[in-house]
Amino acid sequence: MNCEVCQLKELDVEHFEIREVLRCILHTIMFHRALGLLRPKDVDLELFDITYTQCGDVEVEKKIEEKITQFIDRVEKHPNRKNQICLSFCEVKNKQTSWFPSKVERFYWEYWYINLNVAHHPKGHSGKSHLSKVVDPRESASEERSARRTVLESSLREVMFQIIKFVNEKKDHIPAIPNLECVTFPYEITISRFCFWDGCDQEDATDWASNHAQLIGECPDGGQSSLYLIH
Repeated sequence: MNCEVCQLKELDVEHFEIREVLRCILHTIMFHRALGLLRPKDVDLELFDITYTQCGDVEVEKKIEEKITQFIDRVEKHPNRKNQICLSFCEVKNKQTSWFPSKVERFYWEYWYINLNVAHHPKGHSGKSHLSKVVDPRESASEERSARRTVLESSLREVMFQIIKFVNEKKDHIPAIPNLECVTFPYEITISRFCFWDGCDQEDATDWASNHAQLIGECPDGGQSSLYLIH
């Protein structure tokens, strides 16, 4: 089975923006990989002038919220690290054996890597520039935050277009639909301690994901320190 990898553009965010950004990205991916009957729900972001679509499934929404909370907890414990969350899709098969009960095998066919660089703000300064000109730190911070927010909104739009472009171009690797009653393919959301793709190009990333899928098929935690959600 072919395995496709999509490494999404890295986003620079502040701590309070994490939840909205991850909701937008994860739900957008899930919606475009959804199955069966849906109840699409449009959601307007509070921090950005962006609207995304959810599948309308309560369980999917609950799982995503749980993982985002775990991701935020990880960021708070490791504030100076780049942080990554992976959404992967797999095909589940029961392998029959002669002597033992059937074994469940998972074949991973798609990985989505979301990389966030969370800003770590040092303690405030005295409010004076190097020319000793008195400035209002609140005004300066407000202008800087507004400019940065504009950049992030534009980057988040780019990520959404990147997702749409990927799902429109990459179709041959998708397995047969397992059950029309299911809202989604089987999926996992993984939170990693570090970014796998630093200094790694897309081709190498695909090779790594293929090997990683084989490892996870043999070992439930894939040999890495990650948090798994199996749906």
